[in-house]
Amino acid sequence: MSLGLAGKAKLRARDAIDLVAGRRDPLVPPHRLRAHGGDFVAVGDELLSRLVRLAKLRPDDRVLEVGCGAGRLARPLADCLGPGGSYDGLGTGPEALAWCRYAYRDRPDFAFTLVEAEERHPLAGAAGDVPSVRLPFADGAFDLVIAAGVVERLAEDRIRILLGEARRVLAIDGRLFATAYLLDDVARGAIAEGSARPHFAETGGGGAGCEPPSAQIGVAHDEEWLLDRVAEAGFRTAGIRHGTWVPRDGGLGPQDALVARR
Repeated sequence: MSLGLAGKAKLRARDAIDLVAGRRDPLVPPHRLRAHGGDFVAVGDELLSRLVRLAKLRPDDRVLEVGCGAGRLARPLADCLGPGGSYDGLGTGPEALAWCRYAYRDRPDFAFTLVEAEERHPLAGAAGDVPSVRLPFADGAFDLVIAAGVVERLAEDRIRILLGEARRVLAIDGRLFATAYLLDDVARGAIAEGSARPHFAETGGGGAGCEPPSAQIGVAHDEEWLLDRVAEAGFRTAGIRHGTWVPRDGGLGPQDALVARR
């Protein structure tokens, strides 16, 4: 989301206050580099807890994050990954990636790669910091691929490519963890009655667009369609754990989570 001069000045002022007050965590970026809403630390910690619980994150996992931003997930992973483990982050923001490279300069097991941004999404607007879905890594290079907040900002043909690429770079028995807004009967009912948060409006193609349109939130995809695409990409198993964006029992985290195994 683009900020005006007044907005940028306000964020720089907050950075200056934090610096003077000694509140700067060395792995928390300046306010101006935090592209997404919410508490940077709390959101990253919550996402890590779901990775441990649902994707069975291990200290020796070789991790790839597609759409790493300014290191919201890299920060808690720095305390979790140990010998044999590694982290590669793909992002599209030069300033954010430069900051990450400096912040993690003493962690040779952490790398950040600048790649081209994905094309404009026809419903959600600009794709923002969603990297190109072609992954610049060798076959079988990772144990865990993470795509948090990416699927909802991709058109359907790009989701197919991302899933195929994720499977390609995963080792045998590797896992894909992705978050998204997914539509089943419960979600469609919540949208119809206005209880879904964020608000969506169904489109004629089986998906739903955020109302009002938002490049940060994107679109909701049909759950069965996504599971079919996961199977089509060659994953052996896949499961969905629903989130709390739709009121339902057992929701875990704000978005729905997909875990698939190669």
